[in-house]
Amino acid sequence: MAERSQTAPEAGNNMGNDDVIGGNVNKYTVLPAGYCGQPKKGHLIFDACFESGNLGRVDQVSEFEYDLYIRPDTCNPRFRVWFNFTVENVKESQRVIFNIVNFSKTKSLYRDGMAPMVKSTSRPKWQRLPPKNVYYYRCPDHRKNYVMSFAFCFDQEEDIYQFAYCYPYTYTRFQHYLDSLQKRNMDYFFREQLGQSVQQRQLDLLTITSPENLREGAEQKVIFITGRVHPGETPSSFVCQGIIDFLVSHHPIACILREHLVFKIAPMLNPDGVYLGNYRCSLMGFDLNRHWLDPSPWAHPTLHGVKQLIIQMYNDPKTSLEFYIDIHAHSTMMNGFMYGNIFEDEERFQRQAIFPKLLCQNAEDFSYSSTSFNRDAVKAGTGRRFLGGLLDHTSYCYTLEVSFYSYIIGGTTAAVPYTEEAYMKLGRNVARTFLDYYRLNLPLEKVAFPIPKLRKEKTPPYKHPLLRGPASNHPNGKGDKKSSVNHKDPSNPF
Repeated sequence: MAERSQTAPEAGNNMGNDDVIGGNVNKYTVLPAGYCGQPKKGHLIFDACFESGNLGRVDQVSEFEYDLYIRPDTCNPRFRVWFNFTVENVKESQRVIFNIVNFSKTKSLYRDGMAPMVKSTSRPKWQRLPPKNVYYYRCPDHRKNYVMSFAFCFDQEEDIYQFAYCYPYTYTRFQHYLDSLQKRNMDYFFREQLGQSVQQRQLDLLTITSPENLREGAEQKVIFITGRVHPGETPSSFVCQGIIDFLVSHHPIACILREHLVFKIAPMLNPDGVYLGNYRCSLMGFDLNRHWLDPSPWAHPTLHGVKQLIIQMYNDPKTSLEFYIDIHAHSTMMNGFMYGNIFEDEERFQRQAIFPKLLCQNAEDFSYSSTSFNRDAVKAGTGRRFLGGLLDHTSYCYTLEVSFYSYIIGGTTAAVPYTEEAYMKLGRNVARTFLDYYRLNLPLEKVAFPIPKLRKEKTPPYKHPLLRGPASNHPNGKGDKKSSVNHKDPSNPF
């Protein structure tokens, strides 16, 4: 990343054209106008030259106020949302106002109470700032762009403070997490390198299933899950980790899912973008989720590798690719929800609604009423749209979205801010919903665990007749090879 000068210009002066921000600030010290000499306590030092960091420029407006500029995604100036930076050399009880002045989006959850995240050396757990200290407004001083301002009081002189758009989840954290899973030597967990990014970072592919399902000639029912194609959408990684944690656990539902299904998970499709602190794009400035139609092996190698694997599985007569779910985070909506495809076949369209309806029953933060089915032209290059057109009528493709901010529990109006744990809980609930979808039977002696409470929000009744008929009519795959799975009455979730 480009390194900036160690001293600031005069207060209120710009550091250059705000359309040309080449890199992150690097231990950048802001000095008062006309000041000469060594920095003193209270002369703030800003830094974003670390993994997933993002802050391109700092202008001091007054003694207490600073304009902060997000560094655009590498090779693409259109996207400016994610920020992640540190502040040090503070003075006890020093009060400041930080203005994030160059967001590329106008609509934002900041209008609905969202607040930036903060942690410090002595308080390493991320917390949201009080919403009363956060303001989101159109500012005449910045070309009438929307500005997010927040007030903050530093209280520990020796602390380094870190501020971020949402809970960070870095590439290194992800690698350490996978390393820890590998060390457990579970015979139903397999990790392989499907490819590499442009900057030679790993594209990891996880397979979670009983070893019997991987023996030569075995028929497979595959659930394929991807995440972090948009690198700034960090909740995607927490949801994905929740799915993985549940599937590798000793929970009775996880055991039965591994027995009957093969889970293929590529949790981080854009490792370069994640590492660089981009919001939406890869190193070369591509929105990878618009290039599924014809990904380049050199410009979009991670996407190319995943697409090739999916096509290979689709062409394998022993493999039934049942689900594709791509996990994202949403910057303007509450709750978790899904996007699905529109089909001319009404029966297929109704079957596609089954999984989100079941998930709504299992997850209090998932909203079926926010779930929608579309075929907008602008979404044509997404994984959901492309694979929905490629795969046959037995496969279902979804985008799973989760709010950057909060969820509203059915029957209430209060917004509940998401935590890292709440995101992972949604992932666990996604995984357990496959039990309901396939109507798998648990051994009676294992049903000695709490049954999750049903969501208060009423979901639309099932209209599809296949759910009311005998188990053998359940729509779950290609030909006869699905009939080997045991089914049960869907009125009993376990």
